[in-house]
Amino acid sequence: MHGQADELVSFYGHDLKLVECSAKVAAAYHIVGDASRTLWEVYPDLQEPIGRSHVKTVLASGLPRTIAIEPEGRSLLLFRGELGLGVIEKRIGNALSKASGEDPDRALLLHQARHDALTGLANRRQFSNDLETNFPGTRAHKLALMQIDLDDFKPVNDTLGHGAGDVVLKMTAERIQALLRDGETAYRLAGDEFAVIQRADDQPAEAERLAESLVRAFKEPFTIEGIGVFVGASVGIAIAPDDGGDGEQLMKAADIALYAAKNDGRGRARMFNRSMMIMLEQREMLRRSLRVALREQQFFIEYQPIVEVAAGVVGFEALLRWRHPYAGVIPPSLFIPMAENDGLMAEIGSWVLEQACREASTWPSHFIVAVNLSPAEFLQGGFTDRISTILDEVGFPADRLELEITETVLLERTTENLDMLHTLEVLGARIGLDDFGTRYSSLSYLQNFPFDTIKIDQHFIRDIESNPKGQTIVRFIIGLAHGLGMQVTAEGVETAGQAAWLGKRKCDRLQGNFLGAPMSAKATHDFLRRKSFAMHRA
Repeated sequence: MHGQADELVSFYGHDLKLVECSAKVAAAYHIVGDASRTLWEVYPDLQEPIGRSHVKTVLASGLPRTIAIEPEGRSLLLFRGELGLGVIEKRIGNALSKASGEDPDRALLLHQARHDALTGLANRRQFSNDLETNFPGTRAHKLALMQIDLDDFKPVNDTLGHGAGDVVLKMTAERIQALLRDGETAYRLAGDEFAVIQRADDQPAEAERLAESLVRAFKEPFTIEGIGVFVGASVGIAIAPDDGGDGEQLMKAADIALYAAKNDGRGRARMFNRSMMIMLEQREMLRRSLRVALREQQFFIEYQPIVEVAAGVVGFEALLRWRHPYAGVIPPSLFIPMAENDGLMAEIGSWVLEQACREASTWPSHFIVAVNLSPAEFLQGGFTDRISTILDEVGFPADRLELEITETVLLERTTENLDMLHTLEVLGARIGLDDFGTRYSSLSYLQNFPFDTIKIDQHFIRDIESNPKGQTIVRFIIGLAHGLGMQVTAEGVETAGQAAWLGKRKCDRLQGNFLGAPMSAKATHDFLRRKSFAMHRA
């Protein structure tokens, strides 16, 4: 118990059943083996109304309370501990307390220094100490480290407030604690980052069991003031000494495994292996290459047709591509997050916008070009000025430019975002909301932000002909958008059946390989000539 074996200290879970106690408590109250005791059985005096009131207050507020037990000359210091409720007993004038030489207040201070005030879990300081103390000296003994990171936690703070975020963190600690067995300890490292150290010889089986249990536990929503909030968990696992010869190496391995879990789609657990290290090194190589890609003209743009159900092709969406000299064409899902993290998106985004506008200038004069905006690009200072400058330099009409943003942009700096969107509206540019329905879709976005177009994500289009729930969602989005004076574009249209279903429901625009795959700027002219010829023949 971290140096408290000579003190009268005991810990009780949230159900107030004894889960851990010092040797002196076990001796004083005849607690032997696995005998299950409750707080009320160990300290019957706490069953009195004043005692129950103290227990309830400490668990609710986290503030410690002291209660005197008369006429026995004892006092109980109650505090919210790692496992639920902690009790430090002081026996006034009793040889037991004199022998220990410990002041209960000092024990409380030590506990507070080693534990997180919000969740009651052991903190990073205690984590570092435990990892070093328990690190196995031979391969005969194994220790597993699990790094746990919450998925989609930030939007909880942004949309419901930090108070709601604190509630989620407390409930996260409770869910983790509820799954732990002997030899397993949970920690809150920082923010929404948690860890578990597991001492078990049957590895990696025991680590995989616990990690999968953790992931499953976070499939259920958190209920906050009657609102169901979904916050998943990703877990990275590393086993000592196989994956690291010391604590620092083991933490790095677990971090890499956590990164792999998030990169594979989040809400899952991944065990560290050497191939992850190779992939990480490859990513770092790409990150370094990315810094010279623009200068060496490795970027290019492909254009995918945008088709109006009533009028045919009305424009193209500009899609950024990167042709690496050795690795070939790198998908944007891989390199755009790198560019965002490294602060390169403003420069890359300006190049894309200028290039797209120049190439769109050669299309029919009523055609639009749609350009995706990265959240990192949108949130950078001087964004609207850059847009205006590029349009002026190219001589491209603003009303032929449609700028597409995702809902992620709207979760931060809402007032500034609204001002920027209104500035773009004044410039005359069209504004589209991309991937609607896939994240934290809020109707307030549509009421407060000046969107011209809503794009329905391809996730809803894929089985639109056979999925009644998907059909209901798509019909709702179309009706809602039209009621607000906005157009609707469906992405990922791959079949004639999908196109027909959407056309009957008055979806304004369609995009997808059925209507035209992404193509080079030169190929757009051939594509338009073929379309024009087909229309004349019809």
